[in-house]
Amino acid sequence: MPVATRSESPCRWMCTRGGRPTVERHRRAYGGSGPRGAYGAMTSHEGPDHTGAGAQEPDRAERLCATAEEFLRAWDLRRDGTARSGEAGMLLPVRAADGERAALKVQAPSPEVDAAVRGLAAWDGRGIVRMLRSEAARGAMLLERLDADRSLESVGEDEAIRVVGGLLARLHSTPPVAGLPRLEAVVQEMLDAADTARVLPAEDRRRVDRWTGAVAELAHDAGERFLHWDLHFGNVLAGTREPWLAIDPEPLVGDAGFDLWPALDSGWSSDPRAVDAAAIVRRRFDLLTDILELERPRAATWTRARLLQNTLWDIEDGKPFIDPAAVVLDDALT
Repeated sequence: MPVATRSESPCRWMCTRGGRPTVERHRRAYGGSGPRGAYGAMTSHEGPDHTGAGAQEPDRAERLCATAEEFLRAWDLRRDGTARSGEAGMLLPVRAADGERAALKVQAPSPEVDAAVRGLAAWDGRGIVRMLRSEAARGAMLLERLDADRSLESVGEDEAIRVVGGLLARLHSTPPVAGLPRLEAVVQEMLDAADTARVLPAEDRRRVDRWTGAVAELAHDAGERFLHWDLHFGNVLAGTREPWLAIDPEPLVGDAGFDLWPALDSGWSSDPRAVDAAAIVRRRFDLLTDILELERPRAATWTRARLLQNTLWDIEDGKPFIDPAAVVLDDALT
């Protein structure tokens, strides 16, 4: 694709009537397998968005476009490919003045963006996309360019889970930086909200009660590892500097077992009946706990903490039952 001149708007088609980017509702800034900002859940756009999602938040979309244009000028960047937009913001392939290929990521400023900048700076490319420049107060990051069209979703099962395990081991080995959210606080929020499970059917309530009791027993010992919090297969992309690199961290300080669920859940959970989901979960769990040298009962409890967290969010969103995939995963670890 031809490189744009500096005077071209990177999102001219986005910021005009009828051509705003998809900016989906960001249900939660942290936790779960939700926000995917830089590459994974972004939608490519060559022309106007006809989904209607962008029209719901035109002011936000226009602000993101204006911010992108500002940083193209400030950081002496040229557009170099198709823009992508998604739940967390927008991403624009660019080239720096020296020709280096990169990606300009723009989001609304928030504590989550600040934490991501802190995390990426501390990891400094070790197992994760390298951040070249940032201005957290404006929600802007310049990242190394990865292959947005090739994730671990395109490779075999065992290769994917071994890659995730290796990346998690590297990320967890970095000392966490100050000012990040801590798992103790996340757990307390879950325990405080546990009473909302009374709307569930009796069998689901019993399951949530079991999860809540197990998690409460570990609340006092929530760990000190530097967690990614959302490392599913779609959040690992092919790179040039290394074969595979993580993207889109939601940095958290806590127990390594709390970082397993996204990989355990990847791929099969949209239709657990289509595959032997329990066997997949057990195989992945065994590989990850071996690679990360985790105590399996403890890792299983922290994985159930993720199931509890997701269920409580679902209840808040008006879904009065446990997701079938969570039931499969829970039973597989029993």
